[in-house]
Amino acid sequence: METSDHLLRFSRILLGFMVMSRVFVTDGHWRKTLAVVRSLGRKGIEVTVGESSRVATSFFSKYCRRRVVYPSVRRCPEEFLTFLRQELTRRTYDLLIPMEEETLLLLARHKREFAPLVRLPTLPYRDLVRVRDKGWLLQYALKRGIPIPQTYFVENMEDIKAAKEVIPPPWVIKPRVSSGAYGIAYVEKEEELLTAYQEVHRRFPFPLIQERIPQEGEAFGLAALLDEGSQVKAFFAHRRLREYPVRGGPSTLRESVRYPLIEKLGLRLLRSLCWYGVAMVEFKVDPRDGTPKLMELNPRFWGSLALAIHAGVDFPYLLYKTALGEEFASVLEYELGKRCRWLLPGDILHFLTNPRRFHLKPSFFQFRGMAYDILSRDDPLPALGRFLTLFSLLWDGDLRRLLQRR
Repeated sequence: METSDHLLRFSRILLGFMVMSRVFVTDGHWRKTLAVVRSLGRKGIEVTVGESSRVATSFFSKYCRRRVVYPSVRRCPEEFLTFLRQELTRRTYDLLIPMEEETLLLLARHKREFAPLVRLPTLPYRDLVRVRDKGWLLQYALKRGIPIPQTYFVENMEDIKAAKEVIPPPWVIKPRVSSGAYGIAYVEKEEELLTAYQEVHRRFPFPLIQERIPQEGEAFGLAALLDEGSQVKAFFAHRRLREYPVRGGPSTLRESVRYPLIEKLGLRLLRSLCWYGVAMVEFKVDPRDGTPKLMELNPRFWGSLALAIHAGVDFPYLLYKTALGEEFASVLEYELGKRCRWLLPGDILHFLTNPRRFHLKPSFFQFRGMAYDILSRDDPLPALGRFLTLFSLLWDGDLRRLLQRR
């Protein structure tokens, strides 16, 4: 009798392993990837993480069940696709989640090819290319009644003189396609506009010229998940409290809020685009008139993802359920006032470069009462992985270029 009980228990365990869900997550270096790995791993999902380096933050997570090193997406895209095709053929995965923009675009371009092997919950390639063009996106939003910063869409170099007459200084010169603060130039004086524009133009043809919203204007993000019918399955809003670089860049400290107007505008934009999957719509409130103005749309998981999960909107797991066609009630409520911090190295760099470093609210030295993007008592080793990443800069050209760019 005892032997049969052991056999039954063993068979149940074996069956559990056979039916365990698997997810492949790319770009293991980044903190947003770590948030996805922790989210899915805590739900009992087997997570494989890939990266082009042997040292990656997410590799050190106890929720990372399998680690693979693949060819560089940027330098060897065809080799990467071949590797991934072989991996998805050898092992069965329920879901593939590309985390970085280059990876997302490459896989979206080959979505039909991978469709028989794995689910890839994202828009078609042509739609992704269109929305990542800030010029196209801002014009599209403006036609649908969504406020944007005053913007001059330059088509030839003669337009720069006209831009001065339409938009008063100071200006922001913004690449049509870029991420974070990469390529952005700030111009204070009229005589500097042409030179600054030509400098950005050399790397990013015909960037936009925008009014510069005063720095005291608060920045907000509206994150959302929509199903294949563009129905909202979850949303979440946060306010940026600090960022690096100080003049504009990824948030280093943020808190969960509700902002009905931004929710309305952001979801209107996504539904009009027939969105599928996750996205982050970013706004900045103009302190001169209190109007939230659209800044950009991020078509993938975002750097501050850990805050949403901490506040009760588990986007990675909800995306998993949506992609697999599972029914669940839309998640439209969450805890307010929750804070999450990117300490290593984001908030440290903010502190070191902010002239008002000892007058920050909340104080840099306030460590209690908030969650962290990387630091975790439950899963401490990714902090070591992040530290070791600094040494990988010696041999990892891809990572070095990305960090220089950001």
